Amino acid sequence: MAIKKGDKVKVEYTGTLDDGTVFDTSEGKQPLEFEAGAGQLIKGFDEAIMGMEKGEEKEIKLTPEKAYGDHNPELIKKIPRDKIPVPEGKEIKPGMMLALGTPDGKQIPAKITEVTDKEITIDLNHPLAGKNLNFKVKVI
Repeated sequence: MAIKKGDKVKVEYTGTLDDGTVFDTSEGKQPLEFEAGAGQLIKGFDEAIMGMEKGEEKEIKLTPEKAYGDHNPELIKKIPRDKIPVPEGKEIKPGMMLALGTPDGKQIPAKITEVTDKEITIDLNHPLAGKNLNFKVKVI
């Protein structure tokens, strides 16, 4: 029976970047379970599993538009260094991740890209924004 919108689906998957780097996998974990077409996953992944059948395997290649979008330069922000609380004995360095709180209580991950004496530059883009994503998927 082909997968259609509203179906409960379980898949095993491995996600890689174009250079072969694995960014996520269900290997060694529980399969990914979700409702098809409910917007719980990135758009391209959700669309690609439609019509697949139990036991079917597929390779999916998603452009940024079907995944996490293009890298948005407007999401790179400079914050005065004194506005970022630093735990005692810790040093802020490029590459570190921060969790920023929003007024509604959610947390947004931000990557530190540059540190000066006065400012910290953070990138609020999703870490996979601007990247092609490749998936090997098996419907179980």
